[in-house]
Formats: sequence, C-alpha cells, structure tokens
Amino acid sequence: MIAFATAIEPLRIANRIVGREIYRWRLASVDGASVRASNGVEVAVNGSVEAERRTLPGENRPSMVFACSGVLVEDFSDKAAFSYLRESHQRGISVGGLCTGAWILARAGLLADRRCAIHWENLPGFTEAFPRADVFADLFEIDHNIYTCAGGTASLDMMLALIGEDLGEDVVNRVCEQALTDRVRGPQDRQRLPLRARLGVQHAKVLRVIEIMEANLCDPLSLVEIARAVGLSRRQVERLFDKEMGRSPARYYLEIRLDRARHLLMQSQLPIVDIAVASGFVSASHFSKCYRELYSRSPQQERAGRAALSPA
Repeated sequence: MIAFATAIEPLRIANRIVGREIYRWRLASVDGASVRASNGVEVAVNGSVEAERRTLPGENRPSMVFACSGVLVEDFSDKAAFSYLRESHQRGISVGGLCTGAWILARAGLLADRRCAIHWENLPGFTEAFPRADVFADLFEIDHNIYTCAGGTASLDMMLALIGEDLGEDVVNRVCEQALTDRVRGPQDRQRLPLRARLGVQHAKVLRVIEIMEANLCDPLSLVEIARAVGLSRRQVERLFDKEMGRSPARYYLEIRLDRARHLLMQSQLPIVDIAVASGFVSASHFSKCYRELYSRSPQQERAGRAALSPA
C-alpha cells in the first residue's frame, strides 16, 4: 500500500500544482474485482487486465503500465497478466514494477539483461530465480523504458524523477513541499539503513568485518582471511565482536547466512540442498541442524508454514 499510494499521490499533487490534468491513471486487476491490500484495505479498480489489453491498439492505450505487488509475489502466476505486460512493451509502452513488481516483470520475460531494483528482502530469492536480470539494491532503476523501484517510499522518488523529466525541478520541489519530504533521493541511494545505524555499532573495524561477511554468504571466508583483510589478528576480531556484538564473529556469520537461507525458503522453490549450498553450507544435514537451532523449526517446517500463508 505504501508503494501504491506514493506512486499515485505525487501525480495528483503535480496536477494540482500546475492547475491542469497532466497525469491521468486507471487501475486494473486480473479479474476486474477490487483488490485487498496486505493491510486489509480494499482498493477499487476500473477494470480487468483483459479490458486493458483491448485498449492497446487504440487511442485510449496508456503511455505507461505499472505492476504493483507485495508479499508472496513468488506465487503469482497469471498468463493473461504476463501476456498483457509483454504486449504493452512490444507496442512501445513503458512498463514498470512497484515494490516487488520487478518479480512480475521478470516472470513475464521483460528483465533479461536489464537493470532493475527490488525490495532488499526479496533480493536473495530474485537473484536465484532470475539470474539474467541485472538486479540492484537501489531505490529505483530506469533502463530505457523499463522502470522498477524497491517499494515503500522509493515509489515517490521514482515518480519525482518522472515528474522532473516532464515538468522540471521547480514542480518537483513544490510536490516535495506538499508531501512534506525534504529531499529527492537518487536512484542509487541505499534502501536499508547504514550498518552503523541498523546494528547500533560504531567501531569501524567491526563494521568492515560485517560488510565483508555480507558480501561473502555463498562462499564464506575463514575468520583468518577476514581478519587479514581488515588488518587485525583473528583474536582481535573475536575480542571486538564479543564487546560490540555480544557474540563471536563465527556465530554472527552463521546467523546472517541462515537469514539468507530463510529468505530463500520463503521466496523460492529451490530444493533445500540448493538453498544450503547457496547459503554457504557443505551439507543439507548440517544446514538443517543449524537452522533448527536458531529458529526452533526445520527448513521443511519453515517452507510448509509459508505454503499455508499462500493464497488459494
């Protein structure tokens, strides 16, 4: 709902500022019925995807089409929707994805060898499912006529970029004032809080060690290799982690690898043995043992619980 609202509201505000209807939009769902957002709010639509498809050859066709989606996007599979997106793109219409919408574009075959952005939480599953997509943990990406953003308020930033192209910086600044936002973030601004703020850690060496760990989840480095990279001894790294993080570096490294595995379990249909390998484990049995110790349930139970949440 955040991504949806912050995509439409800047357009409404821009219309109000310039005093005429520069932007118009209509909403469509797969079957033409209203859509319930994850917060329970019902969103009314103007029609169905099929009705929108019939507009493509005529004057009433859109100039841009956006797919907006949220959690459990991995379970969405609708041939008509994918076909509509492909046909729109083939007719020269710009196509985009809001929040996890990049997943839908990729399933439609539109992101091969294209730069795109998706919410950081969906990155592990997305990269495994669509290896040909050039995905980044950016706020938004514009690759020719393909527009994707990471969701949340990143929709606002992407729409402000579009408004700036159409109407200029002065209108963008006035939209920002109306929306009570004090700056326009660029495409490559970070999605997540900096490590320093996210973890509450100030020590530069500890932060650098964590950065190295996060960059090497599939093929974990030894603590000796990591310590050497930051100019410390293994024992110094262990003492720093005990003081700053309250646990050993080995334990922290294990936890972030298991967190990646959990996202893959929730977002993909990869076999558990493949998820184990993708998270840096040499065997599925060792992976399952570590997973159960941290989350008090097995990888199989995690996946079964996710399946129970999926829409019928």
